[in-house]
Amino acid sequence: MAFNHLPAGVHDALAPLSVTPVTHSVPMAKNHRSDRSPADPASRPSPGVVLDRLASGPSRAARITHTEHLPPRVGRHAVWPDRIRSEVIAAVQEAGIEHPWAHQALAAEHALDGASVVVATGTASGKSLAYLVPVLSTLLDGSEAPNGRGATALYLAPTKALAADQCRSVKELSQPLGNAVRPAVYDGDTPFEEREWIRQYANYVLTNPDMLHRGILPSHPRWSSFLKALKYVVIDECHTYRGVFGSHVAQVLRRLRRLCARYGASPVFLLASATAAEPAVAARRLTGLPVVEVADDASPRGELVFALWEPPLTELHGERGAPVRRTATAETADLLTDLTVQGVRSVAFVRSRRGAELISVIAQERLAEVDRSLARRVAAYRGGYLPEERRALERALHSGELLGLAATTALELGVDVSGLDAVVIAGYPGTRASLWQQAGRAGRSGQGALAVLVARDDPLDTFLVHHPEALFDQPVESTVLDPDNPYVLAPHLCAAAAELPLTEQDMDLFGPACADVLPQLEAAKLLRRRTKAWHWTRRERAADLTDIRGEGGRPVQVVESGTGRLLGTVDAGAAHSAVHEGAVHLHQGRTYLVRRLDLEDSVALVEQADPPYSTVARDTTSISVLETDTEIPWGTGRLCYGSVEVTNQVVSYLRRRLITGEVLGETRLDLPPRTLRTRAVWWTVTDDQLDEARINPEILGGSLHAAEHASIGMLPLFATCDRWDIGGVSVPLHPDTLLPTVFVYDGHPGGAGFAERAFRTARSWLAATREAIASCECEAGCPSCIQSPKCGNGNDPLHKRGAVRLLTVLLRGAPQEQPGYGAKEDPATAPQGPLSP
Repeated sequence: MAFNHLPAGVHDALAPLSVTPVTHSVPMAKNHRSDRSPADPASRPSPGVVLDRLASGPSRAARITHTEHLPPRVGRHAVWPDRIRSEVIAAVQEAGIEHPWAHQALAAEHALDGASVVVATGTASGKSLAYLVPVLSTLLDGSEAPNGRGATALYLAPTKALAADQCRSVKELSQPLGNAVRPAVYDGDTPFEEREWIRQYANYVLTNPDMLHRGILPSHPRWSSFLKALKYVVIDECHTYRGVFGSHVAQVLRRLRRLCARYGASPVFLLASATAAEPAVAARRLTGLPVVEVADDASPRGELVFALWEPPLTELHGERGAPVRRTATAETADLLTDLTVQGVRSVAFVRSRRGAELISVIAQERLAEVDRSLARRVAAYRGGYLPEERRALERALHSGELLGLAATTALELGVDVSGLDAVVIAGYPGTRASLWQQAGRAGRSGQGALAVLVARDDPLDTFLVHHPEALFDQPVESTVLDPDNPYVLAPHLCAAAAELPLTEQDMDLFGPACADVLPQLEAAKLLRRRTKAWHWTRRERAADLTDIRGEGGRPVQVVESGTGRLLGTVDAGAAHSAVHEGAVHLHQGRTYLVRRLDLEDSVALVEQADPPYSTVARDTTSISVLETDTEIPWGTGRLCYGSVEVTNQVVSYLRRRLITGEVLGETRLDLPPRTLRTRAVWWTVTDDQLDEARINPEILGGSLHAAEHASIGMLPLFATCDRWDIGGVSVPLHPDTLLPTVFVYDGHPGGAGFAERAFRTARSWLAATREAIASCECEAGCPSCIQSPKCGNGNDPLHKRGAVRLLTVLLRGAPQEQPGYGAKEDPATAPQGPLSP
């Protein structure tokens, strides 16, 4: 949590600020580089043929609810700016790229002009080359300087895998340039004996925002020669810097700019993003600088066939007798198996680490029944692996030794996996930007590609596979970040003061919220003002006040109890639900049971086991209103937005049978509660509205609870989040509102902009929620409409018909015009019709 290490008095005083959303547009494009895979693209079946094979048989064909065909596109060439060194152009041509695409040449021109620029084009459109060419040319110029170190460049990636992959690419491309370009990865995996050489001699350093925040900036005197010569800062996959994480990265970049100025440097920022409308707006908010955008994608694109796939209903029944669909995990494992048997190189993207492990295990077992050698050609890839495990998997994927990979989003971000034929996406990834980013991993050599979205048993997934226009006819979501969020800003002001005392001149750099936050940090005795500057007062490192990924503390180490061997790590924020006592933990295809979770030492002790079940944690949540910023009448009820405090406690876990998901039992847990101060949207209803909706006291709790679940499931359609970024509480009589109330809140300290987006789009959001519940074919509610996979109350009580009637009455009172409701109303989701069912 961003501000948990600061004194409670500071917590009480800080109030988060609002976020202004921006909009995006639709992506897609393919790479123009030659195929590096061992397979010949010409011999591969077309994506349509691959899909036909997957759908062969009447039961399989019925699972495809929609197929979208994106036609191929011809590329437009240009010439490199004449200021690019001829040696660099020759090296690019030697790599097989004769001429740049028009957007690459334009981005390079802006970079050489000294303008910060964001390249926002489709996946595999050659964004890397757009910034690499001017960077390499400048480094080559600097290597010939008679005195000093010469020019340097810094590359920032959101993941270690992407930085390592980019380092390989830079080394390959710059090999003809000799020793003029000296790239090196500097992150948590870098051996200590290499770090001093990198500081002194590397001129292209590849790292991540975490290492910049904790390692480089606090030690800036040791990096002085590098920072003094810094010409370019490359920010790759910058669309991933959103929400609280993006807000932290924005402040880290401001700290970097401040130290560069101290050493006499003013670097140009080169950003690469997925296709976006107004990408310069988000890039400017991230960097604090004016940014030119290059968004006209001139690269060619192969054909993309995109199928929406809904698993069938099973004969099983879940909680409260609801019908159960076959899980997306099992369905994806089947598809990955079939693709591997066909020799189709594929990646299955999975939302959770456990899901990635489970899919790889199931696929390996089924492939072994066909051909034992095939089982070795499928693996899992996720965060939490040891560095050597990740590197081995990346090499195997590049070489073609692996045919299939079940991966989390750790592999989504730009890792060059040229030669993939298909992508299977197990569950909507939460945003259209991520959906297109994952789909774009296939077909990266210009050949046709297949993408399949497998729906989970979830309201949003079910809605999307039956409303393809919501995916294919809509722009990419807003990029939401708020650098002025005081829970974000305060620890970075402390870190900046520890790096170099803060002065009045720094206030413009860090933003207008400084004026409110600095006095509070002084009162908390974290900063002290002496003459004209603020100084850090503590002995401990100020950079340790915050984890920029919002993971709430140091990771929990997963240790095999019998051997003491470190298996990997789990984020602190997920430890209570992921590695509690009795939890099933999967790692590299092996299954372990957690015997003990030591929160004080951040260690989970596990033993290898083979239980016939998986585990799912259950929790309870209560909420209190701290401050109401805005409220609007909705009929006699009200729609509100403001600050809340959420108290959450993991209380038990369920054991579910593998594959079927059948519940085998529940075990109580004794874990401490955790509190979160954040932002929320909430709505209240009055007795008159309840009477109109025919909601009596017996069904009131279930109606509110069902509406809460479904609205959380639908919010990712309107905000840049997924349901795991947000939470909700429904109460028949809340002590702060004295009315029946439904809350939906941001799952990050200080808020992340999601609840505000919900408030601003509330009419469309709640109308889509009502439609999703009403159109579901189930009788009393199911995971496709009102049941939640993370409900702490076991999805009890729930009342489907009551939720529809309640939302219908609420929406009748919604104002037709409200600032921030922008958009055209979708007729499919507009509030209308009778109160039934």
